[in-house]
Amino acid sequence: MNHNPQQQMNQPSGACQPPPAAAGPYVVPPPAGYPMSKADCSQKPVAVGTKSRGDGFWKGWVFWEKRIRAAAALTMVKFLKPNKAVIVLQGRYAGRKAVIVKSFDEGTRDRRYGHCLVAGIKKYPSKVIRKDSAKKTAKKSRVKCFVKLVNYQHLMPTRYTLDVDLKDVVTVDALLTKDKKVAACKATKERFEERFKTGKNRWFFTKLRF
Repeated sequence: MNHNPQQQMNQPSGACQPPPAAAGPYVVPPPAGYPMSKADCSQKPVAVGTKSRGDGFWKGWVFWEKRIRAAAALTMVKFLKPNKAVIVLQGRYAGRKAVIVKSFDEGTRDRRYGHCLVAGIKKYPSKVIRKDSAKKTAKKSRVKCFVKLVNYQHLMPTRYTLDVDLKDVVTVDALLTKDKKVAACKATKERFEERFKTGKNRWFFTKLRF
């Protein structure tokens, strides 16, 4: 570097000049919203939005989950209707066939889940052949029934329906006492036997083989 002041004066004005010397040490500027003076203390701090990793993903996931649930609720078909033939999957009557008398999709105060009132066959009729006498045929055509409230998850629906009206015989009040329940089972037994003697709904009166 040329330290001769005479030569520096002779340099043209367009030449690059050295940067002026700093008056003091370099000071880092304060962060955004930090008050610089007393006048700035009265101002509200600037809110800086923070965003954690994955916020956008979870917001989108919640949005689409709500949309999917709403669409499923609109398109859901209620197929567990009265007179629908079903198969009981749990309990002492597992594997028995039954028919829905009344359904409770939204549940009740005592049972806060979807369930239904069913009337089923506890003992199936025996096979009747041509050479049997009338007395023997009547004995083989007997059935035993049960009445019960069953959870939807413990039923397997079938494609069959049973055209037997049991609404006036089997009710929820009939399950409150033993006498009413026995009377409801007897009335159901009579109607099932009448239906069996007509020769219709043979599938419902045959025992499952498994």
